[in-house]
Amino acid sequence: MTFNKVLIANRGEIAVRVIRACRELGLKTVAVYSDADRRALHVRYATEAYHIGPSPSNESYLQMEKIIAVAKKSGAEAVHPGYGFLAERAEFAQLCADEGITFIGPSPEAIRKMGDKGMARKIMMDAGVPVVPGTPGDRKLNDDELINAAIKIGLPVLVKATAGGGGKGMRTVRDQAELPGAIESARREALAAFGDDNVYLEKLVEGARHIEIQVLADSEGNVIHLGERECSIQRRHQKLLEESPSPFINDDEEFRQKMGAIGVLAAKSVDYVNAGTIECLVDKDKNFYFLEMNTRLQVEHPVTELVTGIDLVVEQLRIARGRTLGYTQSDVKMNGWAIECRVNAEDPYNNFMPSTGTLNKHAVPTGPGVRVDTGIDTGASITPYYDPMMSKVITWGENRAQAILRMRRALDEYKVLGVLTNIPFHQNLLSQHRFMAGNFDTKFVEERFSMEAAEEGKELYPEMAAILATLAEHRQTERAAHIIRRGKRDTSNWKWVGRYERMHR
Repeated sequence: MTFNKVLIANRGEIAVRVIRACRELGLKTVAVYSDADRRALHVRYATEAYHIGPSPSNESYLQMEKIIAVAKKSGAEAVHPGYGFLAERAEFAQLCADEGITFIGPSPEAIRKMGDKGMARKIMMDAGVPVVPGTPGDRKLNDDELINAAIKIGLPVLVKATAGGGGKGMRTVRDQAELPGAIESARREALAAFGDDNVYLEKLVEGARHIEIQVLADSEGNVIHLGERECSIQRRHQKLLEESPSPFINDDEEFRQKMGAIGVLAAKSVDYVNAGTIECLVDKDKNFYFLEMNTRLQVEHPVTELVTGIDLVVEQLRIARGRTLGYTQSDVKMNGWAIECRVNAEDPYNNFMPSTGTLNKHAVPTGPGVRVDTGIDTGASITPYYDPMMSKVITWGENRAQAILRMRRALDEYKVLGVLTNIPFHQNLLSQHRFMAGNFDTKFVEERFSMEAAEEGKELYPEMAAILATLAEHRQTERAAHIIRRGKRDTSNWKWVGRYERMHR
């Protein structure tokens, strides 16, 4: 399992993040890139880089054979998949194993079991892990069987695809008359997205929070959890902001350890190795239910790193090299509070439509308690080929209030020219009383949050706002470029006066 060179089968900020961890361990790195990413940051950061195809991901980053070919050509003994793309493809993990390449992640069998949500539900139920009431999901039910099951479960229900994620193939049904159409459209979307039209039903947990448990496991059977992350701020099942610990759990250490123990049990039930996440729904009475397991590193992993002090990517690399966990459960202590805002290239005033273009300026915030994970810099191009996330701003504070204040300051300092971003959304969200009080659930953004006030200000004088912004930016640039010319004399006036006085004493 020993390796000295790692190929990162990904792009953007996660590729840069993995490269940095490899550098700290003295490992050489190999980047892969598409036409659109020829000048990307991860390409410049890596020890070496190889072109793998055109811009569309299905012709480049999703081409397993091309990536394996690059690994062989470059002499990379291991592959880190990051998240997205091939990270949860059991076939890719198996292909790496067949070629004698270390896959930095769980076994193909674990990915296969937990990647199928129906199978995962069955495994969790057999292991004694609480799951949301619904159909087993381990076998394919026809439409009539699903309709009858929905009546027994009781509406409202969720129709969910057994494969994939990200909200694709998911429908909420509150009226029995809507069931046939919802099942049909969910099947159609699931087939297009994942090549599998199988769906199952779950009881809709009203007012639920989305809370997840980070786990680490080594090849010797040691499994620990690193506390929880609050991921309830979502839009269309896509996370926008995460924090650790959860304001819903906060000081309830007994409940935290109870959820953590279930996360460890879930990982052990599939002989899990490496980093993984158990996602749960938690109702207002603190009943929690297994939702799914992500068999990879999560986008939001930095908040856990900041409150625990444990570098998850370094641990992934150590575990993949056959090392035992560097920590025991008693070593894991949660210190302070961390919040992460995902900065996406999209217009929050126009239904979050993606924004593309060239970054004329990309100045990230710094200062105490501020971390920015990004894979772009000034001059980079935001294309329509990939996820619109540009970077992640993470702040740490001794408590939640300090973390929020630092995030507000960081977002104020974040300067982007060339594309629209969702920074105004985050700024508005952080000022909401319900958010500050920690009083929200997974439907908060869609049902109890609005950008209307900001939209009104935007629509009143858009030309004036653009002119003022340009003038302010020009003034700042001129101030930064201002140079004080050296005087004609070779020294300061103070020294000249001193010399003159000495000469005339």
